[in-house]
Amino acid sequence: MKHLKAVNFWAGKLKVQGDVCSLLQTQYSFKEVFGTLVAQKELFDVVAKPLVEDLIRGKNGLLFTYGVTGSGKTHTMTGSPGDGGLLPRCLDMIFNSIGPFQAKRFVFKLDDKNGVDVQCEVDALLERQKRDAMPVPKTPSGKRQIDPEFADMINVQDHCKVEEVDEDNVYSVFVSYIEIYNNYIYDLLEEAPFEPIKPKWNSCNTPVRNGDFIPPQSKILREDQNHNMYVTGCTEVEVKSTEEAFEVFWRGQKKRRIANTQLNRESSRSHSVFIIKLAQAPLDADGDNVLQEKEQITLSQLSLVDLAGSERTNRTKAEGNRLREAGNINQSLMTLRTCIEVLRENQMYGTNKMVPYRDSKLTHLFKNYFDGEGKVRMIVCVNPKAEDYEESLQVMRFAEMTQEVEVARPVDRPLCGLTPGRRLRNQAFREELSRKLEMRGGPINGETEEQSVSEMFLQNFPPLPSCELLDVNDDQTLPKLIEVLEKRHKLRQMLSEEFAKNVLAFKTTLQDFDSSVVSKENYIQGKLSEKEKTIAGQKMELERLEKKIKTLEYKIEILEKTATIYEEDKRHLQQELESKSQKLQRQASDKRRLEARLQGMVAETTMKWERECERRVAAKQLEMQNKLWVTDEKLKQLKAIVTEPKNEKPERPSRARDREKPVQRSVSPSPAPNAPPVRLRHRRSRSAGERWVDHKPASNVPTETVMQPQVPHAITVAAASEKALAKCDKYMLTHQELASDGEIETKLIKGDVFKTRGGGQAVQFTEIETLKQESPTGRKRRSSPSHPDPAEDAADSEWTDVETRCSVAVEMRAGSALGPGYQHHAQPK
Repeated sequence: MKHLKAVNFWAGKLKVQGDVCSLLQTQYSFKEVFGTLVAQKELFDVVAKPLVEDLIRGKNGLLFTYGVTGSGKTHTMTGSPGDGGLLPRCLDMIFNSIGPFQAKRFVFKLDDKNGVDVQCEVDALLERQKRDAMPVPKTPSGKRQIDPEFADMINVQDHCKVEEVDEDNVYSVFVSYIEIYNNYIYDLLEEAPFEPIKPKWNSCNTPVRNGDFIPPQSKILREDQNHNMYVTGCTEVEVKSTEEAFEVFWRGQKKRRIANTQLNRESSRSHSVFIIKLAQAPLDADGDNVLQEKEQITLSQLSLVDLAGSERTNRTKAEGNRLREAGNINQSLMTLRTCIEVLRENQMYGTNKMVPYRDSKLTHLFKNYFDGEGKVRMIVCVNPKAEDYEESLQVMRFAEMTQEVEVARPVDRPLCGLTPGRRLRNQAFREELSRKLEMRGGPINGETEEQSVSEMFLQNFPPLPSCELLDVNDDQTLPKLIEVLEKRHKLRQMLSEEFAKNVLAFKTTLQDFDSSVVSKENYIQGKLSEKEKTIAGQKMELERLEKKIKTLEYKIEILEKTATIYEEDKRHLQQELESKSQKLQRQASDKRRLEARLQGMVAETTMKWERECERRVAAKQLEMQNKLWVTDEKLKQLKAIVTEPKNEKPERPSRARDREKPVQRSVSPSPAPNAPPVRLRHRRSRSAGERWVDHKPASNVPTETVMQPQVPHAITVAAASEKALAKCDKYMLTHQELASDGEIETKLIKGDVFKTRGGGQAVQFTEIETLKQESPTGRKRRSSPSHPDPAEDAADSEWTDVETRCSVAVEMRAGSALGPGYQHHAQPK
């Protein structure tokens, strides 16, 4: 086999920093790293030895090699001449450990449903006789001729074995060998009439067509009663030695599909799976035969998988069948990676995603291992060539991710309930029995002992003399016989008396023993009754504690459910809080943007209105200046009219005299000189007979109007006080404001004063009176001569028009910019 040097990585926790062609440095974490010069024994001790120990203890294991094509996966699994790989070393360790405790052939028999049955010695003997009677007899394993092609691979001198092996069990090993080619499962140990992988070629370099050729049938996967996956109809061979097991493997290895590619001369085109099953069952109580109970049988399994290498078609230049094979290999490896990623995601994030085991026969076959039915270990083979840099990165990234998946869980072994050490005691008994037989030289039984005792008893009696009477007159024989018989009779009587005494003594002893036994039984019964009472009390206490435990377990379950609900609510609330926080952040950012935008708009609007106000103020100042100039001109004209004497018109009285003594004007333009004076008319409140508080603020502007508000019995104050309100029952506030036409408007706000419960005063406003000055409106009329002088008659026309329209009182318009204005408080003509 081609000996390839490779770097083997096993998933774990040791950090390794790799530098491939000084292109890029990437760190990956593994538990163990082996260099290119690592020995197969060191690799086996670290990786595969724990799996073999678990196999003998009844646990399952899975070991597979993974890497790019040409990285040394098959070399790591099988080894090379003189240095066996992981597979032959696993077989050697198994048989070194269980060699003395192996059962005979056909004691364990595998069924078609991934189970195992145990047969008695007779049935197993019949099975062996049938096998020996076959046309091609099998050579015993001790006399088997080892194939020199692989003899050096299994010649392991380490003699590694498991230290703690249950010696009260018997063991049997079964092996099977399958391959997964193009996502189909084939049995490599199936006897086929023709080699389907390497057809025969004739001299014309064309394959020979054989009508007897039958292509191998693919196998299907099924699930047994324990929900474990197995290959239906797969050949399983019972082996008794390392040589026999490796010969079975080598026979299947020759049928495995390999091909020549641009990257590897002997590239594996399929995934191979070598399955080692170990059946074990306990011995019976005597330590002779296997216990005939199927529930006590333990069947463990170790699967050694040599995965086909992942490859890129643009590098291998594959075409036709090779291209199809490469696609199926990459697809199955991708499915394996997907399953591992989903398992990792479910374990890390608590999700329950479905693992796609059925997408590939490779993952479907080992579904139970990923679900926890044993340990799973992976050896990653890396080729240090620069051309494999990208593929090696992908392989190590996947291997690093797989170590985060935990699938191992404990397996409960059945308890037989028999005393340990049965085999050793049986062997010791057989050895002692054989030793005694050798010492005695024959069988040892109870009859010979009984005969020797009776003979010793008869030897105590006197010997009988000769009883033959040769003469009638012989008087010596009979007396001697009578004497001997009398001695015997006396001896017999003595023995009988002694026997009676012994019987009586034995009866007395027996009675004493019975009485003591009865007393002891009574004592024991009393103790037993006490113990039973104690046990009953302890049982009641146990029942109470069990009920309490159940109650606490129920409470714990409720609390766990409640905690789960609270955790769920907490997670939802946290999510909601995060969403609300994000929303508030977005709103705050929008608000800041809006504030910045509004500030810009406010600044722009403020500048705009400031410019507009400045413009309006300038325009208003210009307008007021114009109005003031017009007023000054009119006042000058009025002054000129008043000061210049005119004979044709009467002199108009001044405003001061009008305020002191208003004159009744006639309809004619000139007033009567002897008109009687008119009394000033004051505006009075409707409630003049009551006591008032006249509140006039100091900021009020006095108006020079004819009509002024006058309230009798009033207390005039500049600010409202509690003392003034206590003396009055009415309240009036004088308020002035600038009207829309620029004139001063005076409002009299009146109200009633009430006393409050706390002893203070409160005002309730009831009505408002308004005093307002307005300019005269309407078209002005002129009464002048036919040819008046415009400059002289301008002011006269205004005076004439006003005098003809006013008959009672004239108020001068305050603050007017157009000259004196008038408001009439009488009926017009």
